[in-house]
Amino acid sequence: MKQYLDLVKHILEDGERKDDRTGTGTVSVFGHQMKFDLREGFPILTTKKVLFSAVVRELLWFLKGSTNIHDGLTQHTPIWDAWANEAGELGPIYGYQWRKWEKFQWDESSRSYRKTHIDQIQNALDMIKKNPDSRRIIVSAWNVADLDRMALPPCHAFFQFYVVNGRLDCQLYQRSADVALGVPFNIASYALLMSIMAQECNLMPGIFVHTLGDAHIYLNHVDGLKLQLERTPKPLPRLKLAPKKTFEMTYEDIELLNYQFDSFIKFPIAV
Repeated sequence: MKQYLDLVKHILEDGERKDDRTGTGTVSVFGHQMKFDLREGFPILTTKKVLFSAVVRELLWFLKGSTNIHDGLTQHTPIWDAWANEAGELGPIYGYQWRKWEKFQWDESSRSYRKTHIDQIQNALDMIKKNPDSRRIIVSAWNVADLDRMALPPCHAFFQFYVVNGRLDCQLYQRSADVALGVPFNIASYALLMSIMAQECNLMPGIFVHTLGDAHIYLNHVDGLKLQLERTPKPLPRLKLAPKKTFEMTYEDIELLNYQFDSFIKFPIAV
């Protein structure tokens, strides 16, 4: 995960000071790309502990189409608590857009429009299997019409799959990237997603391309990241999946083998 540490160093040395929505203040760069080859190991930080159990629970929650923190899959994963309303609802965020993108279709019998939904993940799986050379295997969480209904607009907004030589690659565009807290989590989450989908499609998980828009370090995260830069990366772990389809996966079906890491570094969340 040297690429991640290089990004941290680049921002600290060359980034520019900016104000932000939270009032915390950041140092940031605009436009950065990293590539992780999953054939070399599972891309998760080893210079600090990343809570892989939370990565798994959140991804399964997204794949279920859930938008409420009281859903059972978020147990022990309080990631979204700060943004939820009193009922635990977050609005039509990631899972809703991935699995239930709203579509209004004309119904001739009633002479009116009726609301239906598009399952973008299922569509992507179908295209990977049936039309792997397509350049349209895309999932978007950035639904402009729904942004005002979301507790937090999507940070990781748009991703595309690419099939070649028996492998599945994925490129993510992330408009806003919290380098200390969010980015390590996002790398592991999308690497896990493409691994699960690759397995269903009888492909090898290949290269995850992570493209960042505003890549920022909050000012109260600087000391923790400087500590992390002093540490030496360890060998990458391996991912083990039960032989199940994407929507059949459970928490117990996903295992990270030989994950070696340095001690956890606590970073405050900027809400």
